[in-house]
Amino acid sequence: MNALYALFVVILLLLVAWIGIGTVNLHILFGIVLPYLAFAIFVLGFFYRIIKWAGSPVPFRIPATCGQQKSLPWIKNSKLDNPHNAFWTIIRMALEILTFRSLFRSTRAELRDDQRIAYGDTKWLWAGALAFHWTFLIIILRHYRFFAEPVPGFVLFLQNIDGLFQVGLPVVYITDAVIVLAATYLFIRRVFIPQVRYISLFADYFPLFLIGGIAVTGILMRYFTKVDVSAVKELTLGWINFNPVAPEGIGIMFYLHLFLVSVLFAYFPFSKLMHMGGIFLSPARNLANNNRARRHVNPWNYDVKTHTYEEYEDEFRDVMKEAGMPLEKE
Repeated sequence: MNALYALFVVILLLLVAWIGIGTVNLHILFGIVLPYLAFAIFVLGFFYRIIKWAGSPVPFRIPATCGQQKSLPWIKNSKLDNPHNAFWTIIRMALEILTFRSLFRSTRAELRDDQRIAYGDTKWLWAGALAFHWTFLIIILRHYRFFAEPVPGFVLFLQNIDGLFQVGLPVVYITDAVIVLAATYLFIRRVFIPQVRYISLFADYFPLFLIGGIAVTGILMRYFTKVDVSAVKELTLGWINFNPVAPEGIGIMFYLHLFLVSVLFAYFPFSKLMHMGGIFLSPARNLANNNRARRHVNPWNYDVKTHTYEEYEDEFRDVMKEAGMPLEKE
């Protein structure tokens, strides 16, 4: 039901944009006002969440470790799985962010019919997640050509690599196919694996359908329905220069695509997608494990008024002596 609700909401959003553009002609609203509003919500919400997380107290070092800690010189330690300084912590963070190293090393467990526990790898999940995130990033970087004139060299390089296997015109980008396949795999996995389906909520399905809708409308717009690319660039450059105009004749598919992107931007800071920023602030990942080498004192400790046993005995000595209780000082 959570998946159906999420799909219904995305379809409803598409209908709203379709009616708003195709019937009411709200080009200014969907082409200028909502993108600006969504971007403002994204920036303010993103920084609010980051600042709030950064201000959370972390009195102790609690890094997640999977290997031998550095201790005596003759004991070999695991530099990546149990980093003891900033350098190896940065290396571990880089591998985690760029290659999803912990997911690659992860295992799954299942109870067989004979009541035995069997362990297996999660390489398909790792491959699907890695393909999804990297293709999403490349697609975003490719879109930078609409926001700069002349187009930067790195964007042209990405386009050439992405369209390496050219099939006719326009060039078929590899990432367009990969992101749809990866999103489909991640959705199917949530639906058909009972344990994953049980813990999946609306907040898990909605971003998948939303990103899938963005990818599908983008593919339809590029390869089938066509749009006026020069008019689109006029609109995007107008956003950057704070002199936006909504040119005529862009095509309704572009506005459907843009509206879903705007919804994603506005929804981002309030969703699980914020793990993009949260991974950098995770104390289980961004701290070196040097607890044996250094003593860490909680900086938020405040002076606590104590009442020692000696003071307690001085206060109640007569009563304790009368009751026959043992005393340290007579």
